[in-house]
Amino acid sequence: MTTTFSGMNKRLAEHNLVTQDVLLDAQKAAAQDKVSVITYLVQHGLANPTDLATLASDELGVPVFDLRAFDAEQLPRDLVDLTLLQKHRALPLVKRGNRLFIAVSDPTSLKALEEIRFATGLSTELVIVEDDILGELLDKMADTGATDLTDFDDGEFEELDVIDTEKDAQEQPVAGGTDDAPVVRFVQQMLLSAIKKGASDLHFEPYERSFRVRFRVDGILQTMSKPPIQLGPRIAARLKILSNMDISERRVPQDGRIKLRISRNKAIDFRVNTLPTLFGEKIVLRILDPSSAKLGIDALGYEEHQKAIYLEALAKPQGMILVTGPTGSGKTVSLYTGLNIVNQDGVNISTAEDPVEINLEGINQVNVNPKVGLDFAAALRSFLRQDPDIIMVGEVRDLETASIAIKAAQTGHMVMSTLHTNSAAETLTRLLNMGVPSFNLATTINVIIAQRLARKLCNACKKPADIPAEALREQGFDDELIQRATLFQPVGCPSCTKGYKGRVGVYEVVRVTPRIARLIMEGGNAIDLDTAMREEGFPSLRQSGLLKAAEGITSLEEINRVTVDH
Repeated sequence: MTTTFSGMNKRLAEHNLVTQDVLLDAQKAAAQDKVSVITYLVQHGLANPTDLATLASDELGVPVFDLRAFDAEQLPRDLVDLTLLQKHRALPLVKRGNRLFIAVSDPTSLKALEEIRFATGLSTELVIVEDDILGELLDKMADTGATDLTDFDDGEFEELDVIDTEKDAQEQPVAGGTDDAPVVRFVQQMLLSAIKKGASDLHFEPYERSFRVRFRVDGILQTMSKPPIQLGPRIAARLKILSNMDISERRVPQDGRIKLRISRNKAIDFRVNTLPTLFGEKIVLRILDPSSAKLGIDALGYEEHQKAIYLEALAKPQGMILVTGPTGSGKTVSLYTGLNIVNQDGVNISTAEDPVEINLEGINQVNVNPKVGLDFAAALRSFLRQDPDIIMVGEVRDLETASIAIKAAQTGHMVMSTLHTNSAAETLTRLLNMGVPSFNLATTINVIIAQRLARKLCNACKKPADIPAEALREQGFDDELIQRATLFQPVGCPSCTKGYKGRVGVYEVVRVTPRIARLIMEGGNAIDLDTAMREEGFPSLRQSGLLKAAEGITSLEEINRVTVDH
């Protein structure tokens, strides 16, 4: 059966730049990714960008322009909003009188001309360029717009009032007035850039001779900007005002929040913490995206048998579910995904957190505040008088909190919480060492989930890894897994970060079976418990990670980074 193409796609097929099957798949995938077919083909290495530009030039009857010969510093950056340019993958090159020359890679970008013409009031003319160079320049414009504070002419900046805080109407001049317009713009662009890049944290760090801003992307910190060191105190003041902190207090740590409204229907919260250091206040922002709790359990990376155990525990009327792992391992998302599943009209859910990270409609969420006597234990005691069905405790930190949580689980409530331990076995021994009676643990805990986050390989550029079977055995692969393993290694391309894009959970999900319960009551140590869990058929974190590598989701190198080879 012959597929009929039209327009530029027809020319691609006629000139045999790609096969019809590849073109058909590219059309569908490009529509899903909301990019042009040309951009999709170039980003995935399916066609030569120079050949595509030449063909597009013939299709539209306009010249091809070599962006490599163009001085990027001469781009008219302030004429058109960057969001509009990225939406249409269009780049203003030169303004001559009343004419603006626009570079595009897709000859069907006539809508871009109309919108840019309307936004600027200028007549527009197209030139065709290679898509990969066009993408690099657009990215460079985005990064430069967010980080350029060295040339600080107040007339070039304007505050974009999208930050929604209680103090918006009464900001103090030190960080919001005319004198600080560049700082206002810089801070805002840093927040927006972090969201765009999918960062989880932002670090604003003062040193003796420098100041730097780093983003944690896919679990790894990357330096994004180095503004002038003299602007450090003013950047800190701006962040503190947005977070409703006391800008005059620089001697003690402070906590706050920022809400950044990025559209009419979506806002992103930032949890903010300041820390007095030797050369100024270091400020760290954690990005709290409510949509992360609504991705669904299938998006988190659980294996099918692990997902079944978690869902079975959520369906029980009482008992405890414990999620464990280091800071930044995704515990909160796992808990909130579970809460989202059980969040129904007929269920009363209360949470005590420090602080509340994700706001969910229909759940009663409490920020603990030890300064006024509202700690986890006090919140739990109050919950028990509020007719609860499900209770979530942000973290079990002490014996009092653990005892009340276990009492709640024993008296007909479902209790969910976290601990900072490395494995399921260590979670049980940690609670025993706190002083929780072994009988209470054995009869109360339903499921323990230990987890890590591993970076996912970029599907556009990953390549097969040739690793000898003997080396795989040394890493922990068994013969069966070696036979079906398809291992890949990172490469790196414009659409990813050093070969990785996004993260996936690696889990150890353990149901407390009669054998494990008996071992707890007998006072078994972490080694005994770990051995019993493996013999009961619950894979360790390491084994789950090796399975992710064997399936080509991540690399063996990444699994070695996030799990321990026993």
